[in-house]
Amino acid sequence: MSPNLSIKVFKKLLVANRGTIAVRVIRACRELGISTVAVYSTADKAAMHVRMADESVCIGPPAAQDSYLNMQSVVSAAVAYGADAVHPGYGFLSENGDFAEACHRSGLNFVGPRARHIRLMGDKPRALRIMKRAGVPVLPGSEGTGAMELREAQVQAKALGYPVLIKAAAGGGGKGMRIVRNAEELTRLFPLARSESEAAFGSSKMYLEKYLERARHVEFQILADNRKNVIHLGERDCSIQRRHQKVLEESPCPVLTPRLRDKMGKAAVRAAEVVGYSNVGTVEFLLTPDGEFYFIEMNTRIQVEHGVTEMVTRVDLVKESLLLAMGEPLRIKQRGVQLTGSAIECRIYAEDPDLHLPSPGVVSNHHSPGGLGVRVETALYDGYRVPVHYDPLVAKLIVHAENRALAIARSKAALREYLIDGIKTNIPLHLKILDDPDFRAGNVATDFLARYETREEQGAAARAPRRQQARAS
Repeated sequence: MSPNLSIKVFKKLLVANRGTIAVRVIRACRELGISTVAVYSTADKAAMHVRMADESVCIGPPAAQDSYLNMQSVVSAAVAYGADAVHPGYGFLSENGDFAEACHRSGLNFVGPRARHIRLMGDKPRALRIMKRAGVPVLPGSEGTGAMELREAQVQAKALGYPVLIKAAAGGGGKGMRIVRNAEELTRLFPLARSESEAAFGSSKMYLEKYLERARHVEFQILADNRKNVIHLGERDCSIQRRHQKVLEESPCPVLTPRLRDKMGKAAVRAAEVVGYSNVGTVEFLLTPDGEFYFIEMNTRIQVEHGVTEMVTRVDLVKESLLLAMGEPLRIKQRGVQLTGSAIECRIYAEDPDLHLPSPGVVSNHHSPGGLGVRVETALYDGYRVPVHYDPLVAKLIVHAENRALAIARSKAALREYLIDGIKTNIPLHLKILDDPDFRAGNVATDFLARYETREEQGAAARAPRRQQARAS
């Protein structure tokens, strides 16, 4: 057996992340008998992932740039504590090719794709050129290497035709993204998007693509081993978003026919095969109302919403990522993948549901819902202080049922049972979404939440005069 096909066994793994994904990775490691090392900032000293890990080490002050994004500190901690592998989770350094390479140079196994694949798929203009040559449908977008200056963006936007979408070329997750409908908006929003990209990914390279109105965001989960075997595990509909940040996801997509699923799935597999990808990944598409779809990017990591795929396929994606990183061959064949029932994930954010602003603070009382088909992934506990320094995601409620209608009903029941005192959350928003007639009918697109909130504001404005008249009488 050649060296690159050898099977390794991880004995100790450093989790280069925090919050719910760090907890999730630690649980998977426990099942596989792998001891864990948690890293934390001074703001996370009492965090759940620190309590759960076998060992822990502080890597810096609260600011992410000085702790979770500090490659040298993370790699040094892994070496000092005798880890033989590093799992990056999602966000932070998970899509940083330099970090994957630094791990490799230090003798550490990186749980994820190779550094060159992270760099390749993270460079959106280059990735789209490769996909286009491979016959995967792509949207018109920036030619060449993208845009770093406003004048370059202006030329590219004019060639594409408005509206366009500004995107960070080096990362995803909604960071550095803006919809631009005219030249004036481009002048105002391009510097903001570029600054956000620099803060999140350390890169000022931007990419422009044609913006599709009323499209769905549908992504396919990929599994690939280092023997060139690639499969997909079906799709997730991630159209419920605010400012390009996902809020609610479901699987399967309510409008996909078996034929369209097969066609999109084959395109997703082709996207991974053409670059020689390995480990877990997600191929993201935009789907138009008439059934046309376009590749937009590939996320070279585990996704926040991986749980809905796990619920409908019964495949543990985090465990599979570890086994694939050890060199194990794929244990699943494409013909053996079946989507059973329906799953919905509600991302629970520590935020004011009316102002949409972060709501850090101390959790004074916490009760997670339960029951058949109800799963909660969280790092909260009574007395935990939610810090202001990081993403406000504090929990994921994932519900599975035999069909979509029952999954919606079960999600609503679980949300009503969920108790988080001391901070504000977006649970009320999720209940409104699940009650919305368009959502219940599966009539959604990426602008769903914007249109919904506009209707809410208009309704509130119309009710205000009636309330004033009632008080006057």
